[in-house]
Amino acid sequence: MNYRRLGNTGLKVSEISLGSWLTYGESVEKERAVKTIEQAYDVGINFFDTANVYNRGEAEKVVGDALRQYRRESYVLATKVFGAMGEGPNDRGLSRKHVFEQLHASLERLGTDYVDIYYCHRYDHNTPVEETLRTIDDLVRQGKILYAGVSEWTAAQIEEAVRIADQKLLDRIVVNQPVYNMLNRYIEEEVIPVSEKYGIGQVVFSPLAQGVLTGKYKKGQEAPEGSRATNEEQRKYIERFLNDEMLEKVDQLETIAAEQGIALSQMALAWILRNKNVSSAIIGASRPEQVVENVQGSEIELEEEVINRIDQILKGEAN
Repeated sequence: MNYRRLGNTGLKVSEISLGSWLTYGESVEKERAVKTIEQAYDVGINFFDTANVYNRGEAEKVVGDALRQYRRESYVLATKVFGAMGEGPNDRGLSRKHVFEQLHASLERLGTDYVDIYYCHRYDHNTPVEETLRTIDDLVRQGKILYAGVSEWTAAQIEEAVRIADQKLLDRIVVNQPVYNMLNRYIEEEVIPVSEKYGIGQVVFSPLAQGVLTGKYKKGQEAPEGSRATNEEQRKYIERFLNDEMLEKVDQLETIAAEQGIALSQMALAWILRNKNVSSAIIGASRPEQVVENVQGSEIELEEEVINRIDQILKGEAN
């Protein structure tokens, strides 16, 4: 496993990290989830990602229970705040009240005194950015948060947060967590340039496009039984990739991966890690063997000619 700095900080995180969205505490039974986390730790993953809203706190409990056997200083733990955790008017968002209360609830579920990274899960148009940043700054000073981050914020929103933090001498955000994969490259245009300007690293989710970039979905064929595409709740996250145009691209990408003697998933992860602003790619493995396969993406360096061929396919220019 290779490790990279988180943005311009001194924190080293594994290039492949393990997430718990849509799986732990819900569709993956606890025993298998724990084995998957243990496998990740054994192969060198030191970065584990969760959120309070993942199955209303149940994912945090599973992650916390699994990691409790390891030295706290040996891994990096991230969770998030923003989404609804109740029906009340203050049970969501980034107000001082909600951030303060949810951090402490997350710490209790995780069974730890602090989180390494605390993300503002989305931008809150109803709360002043200064209010949120000041709350996080207070919690950093208390030693309950080590680093502040955001998730799926626009370049303008990231710039606003940096400007306010500098003006008010508050702790700066150092990491952004956006979706990024071969089939969704929106961050390349504005988010990455702004992040590079301010020393903010990307920890990207959905690097395999919800499993589409494993090659399991084929044009003209039924989705495999038990896959996300056959799950009514999860299909909405993957549906836009399951059209003939996208699946044709995936088929062409799989051919290139086969020529390189690697799995498509490994090539997709190596392609993401070619970007030096990416600190880590979060995989959503639900089985230990998936972790073993995916971590090898950290060891692969794609040649320029292969990257150019991939870009031609993604742009629809391949023959």
